[in-house]
Amino acid sequence: MLVIRQTDRETDRQADRQADRERDRQTDRQKQTDRQTDRQRDRQTDRQTDRQRERERERERETDRETDRQTDRQAGRQTDRQTERQADRERDKETDRQTERETGRQTDRQRDRQ
Repeated sequence: MLVIRQTDRETDRQADRQADRERDRQTDRQKQTDRQTDRQRDRQTDRQTDRQRERERERERETDRETDRQTDRQAGRQTDRQTERQADRERDKETDRQTERETGRQTDRQRDRQ
Protein backbone atom coordinates (compact mmCIF):
# COMPACT_ATOMS: atom_id res chain seq x y z
CA MET A 1 0.00 0.00 0.00
CA LEU A 2 2.81 2.38 0.82
CA VAL A 3 4.44 1.56 -2.49
CA ILE A 4 1.21 2.26 -4.33
CA ARG A 5 0.84 5.63 -2.61
CA GLN A 6 4.45 6.55 -3.41
CA THR A 7 3.91 5.51 -7.00
CA ASP A 8 0.68 7.50 -7.12
CA ARG A 9 2.43 10.54 -5.69
CA GLU A 10 5.30 10.18 -8.13
CA THR A 11 2.83 9.82 -10.99
CA ASP A 12 0.97 12.91 -9.78
CA ARG A 13 4.21 14.87 -9.55
CA GLN A 14 5.20 13.77 -13.05
CA ALA A 15 1.77 14.76 -14.35
CA ASP A 16 2.07 18.11 -12.58
CA ARG A 17 5.54 18.67 -14.05
CA GLN A 18 4.26 17.69 -17.48
CA ALA A 19 1.31 20.08 -17.11
CA ASP A 20 3.70 22.84 -15.95
CA ARG A 21 5.97 22.26 -18.96
CA GLU A 22 3.00 22.31 -21.32
CA ARG A 23 1.70 25.51 -19.73
CA ASP A 24 5.18 27.07 -20.04
CA ARG A 25 5.35 26.06 -23.72
CA GLN A 26 1.93 27.55 -24.37
CA THR A 27 2.90 30.73 -22.53
CA ASP A 28 6.12 30.95 -24.58
CA ARG A 29 4.18 30.41 -27.84
CA GLN A 30 1.67 33.08 -26.83
CA LYS A 31 4.49 35.49 -25.97
CA GLN A 32 6.14 34.81 -29.33
CA THR A 33 2.83 35.33 -31.14
CA ASP A 34 2.29 38.58 -29.22
CA ARG A 35 5.79 39.80 -30.12
CA GLN A 36 5.19 38.99 -33.80
CA THR A 37 1.85 40.79 -33.69
CA ASP A 38 3.49 43.79 -32.03
CA ARG A 39 6.26 43.87 -34.66
CA GLN A 40 3.72 43.66 -37.48
CA ARG A 41 1.64 46.44 -35.95
CA ASP A 42 4.78 48.56 -35.47
CA ARG A 43 5.84 48.01 -39.09
CA GLN A 44 2.38 48.92 -40.33
CA THR A 45 2.31 52.03 -38.14
CA ASP A 46 5.76 52.98 -39.42
CA ARG A 47 4.62 52.55 -43.03
CA GLN A 48 1.53 54.65 -42.39
CA THR A 49 3.63 57.32 -40.72
CA ASP A 50 6.09 57.27 -43.63
CA ARG A 51 3.26 57.60 -46.16
CA GLN A 52 1.74 60.48 -44.18
CA ARG A 53 5.09 62.25 -44.00
CA GLU A 54 5.63 61.76 -47.74
CA ARG A 55 2.17 63.20 -48.46
CA GLU A 56 2.99 66.20 -46.26
CA ARG A 57 6.36 66.68 -48.00
CA GLU A 58 4.64 66.46 -51.41
CA ARG A 59 2.08 69.07 -50.31
CA GLU A 60 4.92 71.34 -49.17
CA ARG A 61 6.75 70.82 -52.47
CA GLU A 62 3.57 71.61 -54.43
CA THR A 63 3.01 74.72 -52.31
CA ASP A 64 6.62 75.77 -52.98
CA ARG A 65 6.18 75.15 -56.73
CA GLU A 66 2.96 77.19 -56.77
CA THR A 67 4.67 80.00 -54.84
CA ASP A 68 7.53 79.90 -57.36
CA ARG A 69 5.06 80.04 -60.27
CA GLN A 70 3.26 82.99 -58.69
CA THR A 71 6.57 84.73 -58.06
CA ASP A 72 7.61 84.10 -61.66
CA ARG A 73 4.30 85.44 -62.96
CA GLN A 74 4.59 88.49 -60.72
CA ALA A 75 8.16 89.09 -61.82
CA GLY A 76 7.07 88.67 -65.43
CA ARG A 77 4.28 91.21 -65.00
CA GLN A 78 6.67 93.59 -63.28
CA THR A 79 9.18 93.16 -66.11
CA ASP A 80 6.38 93.71 -68.64
CA ARG A 81 5.34 96.91 -66.88
CA GLN A 82 8.93 98.11 -66.75
CA THR A 83 9.36 97.32 -70.43
CA GLU A 84 6.12 99.17 -71.26
CA ARG A 85 7.22 102.20 -69.23
CA GLN A 86 10.60 102.18 -70.96
CA ALA A 87 8.91 101.92 -74.37
CA ASP A 88 6.57 104.78 -73.41
CA ARG A 89 9.55 106.92 -72.42
CA GLU A 90 11.29 106.14 -75.72
CA ARG A 91 8.13 107.02 -77.68
CA ASP A 92 7.78 110.25 -75.69
CA LYS A 93 11.42 111.17 -76.44
CA GLU A 94 10.93 110.44 -80.13
CA THR A 95 7.70 112.47 -80.14
CA ASP A 96 9.53 115.32 -78.43
CA ARG A 97 12.34 115.16 -81.02
CA GLN A 98 9.85 115.14 -83.86
CA THR A 99 8.01 118.07 -82.30
CA GLU A 100 11.31 119.95 -81.95
CA ARG A 101 12.23 119.21 -85.58
CA GLU A 102 8.78 120.26 -86.77
CA THR A 103 8.91 123.41 -84.63
CA GLY A 104 12.41 124.11 -85.96
CA ARG A 105 11.20 123.72 -89.55
CA GLN A 106 8.27 126.03 -88.94
CA THR A 107 10.59 128.58 -87.39
CA ASP A 108 12.93 128.25 -90.40
CA ARG A 109 10.01 128.75 -92.83
CA GLN A 110 8.81 131.78 -90.96
CA ARG A 111 12.30 133.24 -91.03
CA ASP A 112 12.59 132.45 -94.71
CA ARG A 113 9.34 134.31 -95.39
CA GLN A 114 10.57 137.36 -93.60
